[in-house]
Amino acid sequence: MVVRCVSSLRPCVWPCVWPCVCAVVLLVWLPSQCWGVGSEEDPPLSGGERGAADDAPAAAGGGSCPVRLKALGGCGGGGQEEECPFQLTLPPLTLQLPRQFRQLEKSLKELRSLKETVARLRGCCGAGGGGRPQEGRPQEVQQDQPGGAEPSDPPQTAQTPLPTPAAPPATMTMAEMQLKMSRMSASLRNARNQIGALQGRVGEITLLSAGSLEAAVDSRVQNITGLLNTLSSTCTTHCAAAHAAPQSIIAPRDCSDYSSLGQRSDGIYKVTPDPRNSTVSVWCDMESFGGGWTVIQRRVNGSVSFNRSWAEYKKGFGDTRAEFWLGNDLIHLLTKAKDMVLRIELEDVDGVREYAKYEQFYVANELLRYRLSVSGYSGSAGDALHFSKHFNHDQKFFSTPDRDNDMYPSGNCGAYYSSGWWFDACMSANLNGKYYHRRYKGVRNGIFWGTWHNLTREYYPTNYRQAFKSAKMMIRPKNYAP
Repeated sequence: MVVRCVSSLRPCVWPCVWPCVCAVVLLVWLPSQCWGVGSEEDPPLSGGERGAADDAPAAAGGGSCPVRLKALGGCGGGGQEEECPFQLTLPPLTLQLPRQFRQLEKSLKELRSLKETVARLRGCCGAGGGGRPQEGRPQEVQQDQPGGAEPSDPPQTAQTPLPTPAAPPATMTMAEMQLKMSRMSASLRNARNQIGALQGRVGEITLLSAGSLEAAVDSRVQNITGLLNTLSSTCTTHCAAAHAAPQSIIAPRDCSDYSSLGQRSDGIYKVTPDPRNSTVSVWCDMESFGGGWTVIQRRVNGSVSFNRSWAEYKKGFGDTRAEFWLGNDLIHLLTKAKDMVLRIELEDVDGVREYAKYEQFYVANELLRYRLSVSGYSGSAGDALHFSKHFNHDQKFFSTPDRDNDMYPSGNCGAYYSSGWWFDACMSANLNGKYYHRRYKGVRNGIFWGTWHNLTREYYPTNYRQAFKSAKMMIRPKNYAP
C-alpha cells in the first residue's frame, strides 16, 4: 500500500492526514540508525543500494532499524538525491514523504557536527583558561592547595594526584596569533603616524628648498650684476684714459650734469651715458622737484602704441617731445653709470595726481634680460611695485608680447596685456599699458597702478577700469644736489 502526502508546507487532504502524522511521529521516535545519521561515514542510499535495502528484512533486535527509508527511484545518481522524495516503509505500510525530509536529514547531520565542534572548543578553552574547572573533575580539586602552591600549579586531591593535562597546541597557537596580530596592529598605527609626519616634513622641505633655491638664484644674480657693474666702471675709466680725447667733446652723462652747469629749462639735451657709445638725445625735466631729471618714459595722449616687440623696447621708440620709451639699453647705461633715483608721476582722468619715489633703481643688461632692481619707496601713490609676495616687480625680467620672461607659467603676460614690462605673474603695476581716454571695461590692459586710491571699485570684471591721463618715469643721480 502506498500513500502519497503532499508537501508539508501545505495542509494535507483527508486521505493523507493520518499517514503524515504517523510519519512525523515515527521520524522523531526512530533511532539514529533509521535516519542514517548514526555515523557520519554512512552515506545516503543511492543506486543499487536501494534495491538491497528494499529486500533486507527488518531485524527484531541488534540495533538494526525495523523501518526502511529510501529515496524514490528514478532520480539517478550524480548528486541528485537531494531532489528525490523519501519513502517510509512500515510493513505492510509504505509512506512516501516529501523531498524536504532530505534537507531535514542534512540539517541534523550539520547540527550534530556543530555540537561536536562546540564540545571540542569547550574542552580546549577549559584546558587553556587556567581558572575554569574542567569537565569531569570534582570542584574541590579546583581549590587552592596548602603548601604554598602557586595559582598556575595543577590542582591536586589529597588521595590521588591527577595528571596535568597538556594545553592543546591549537589553543596556544591561537593565543600567539592574537598577540602577534595586536603587535602588528600597533606597528601599523605607528607606521601610519610616522608616514604622516614624514609627508608633512617632505612638504616643508620642498617649500624650504624652493624658497632657498629662489633666494640663492636671486643672490647669485645680484652678485653677478654687481660684479659686472664694477668691471664695467673700471673698464670705462681705463678705456677713457687709453683713448685720450679732448675734454671739449665729452658730453654730460645725464640731465643732472646739465643742471649742474646751470641749465634750468625743460627740453631735449644730448647725453653720453657711456663714453664708448654714441651720444643720444633725451628729454630733461629741469623744473620739477629740483630739476636734473632724465625722462625715460612718458604717456600724455595715446599717440604712440606701446604694444611693441623686444627689439623695439631694446632700442626705444616714440617721439621724445610727446610719448616715448627711451630704450632698455640706454636705461641700463644710465643706471649703471650712477646710482639712480626713480620718480613716477601719475594723473588719472579725474585730475587726481599722485607720485611714487624709489631711492634705488637699476636695470641690468640684455644678457640678464633687463632685470629690474627697485627699492626705497616713498610718496602718495602707493608702492605698487611691491604690492604683495605674488605681485612683486622687483628682481623681475623684462617681457614683451614676443618674449616671455615673466613668472606666469601658463602664458605670456606681455601678450595678454599688450605691452612690455617687468611682469611678475602677472602684474600690480603697468605704465606701458594701452592708453584709454576714459574709463573702460574688460581686460585691465590699460595704464595701471595697483595701489591707486579708488581701485576698490574695480574688483568685479563688469565694473569700469580706472584710466590715466598721463604717466611719466624719470631718473636722476642719488647724490644730486640742486
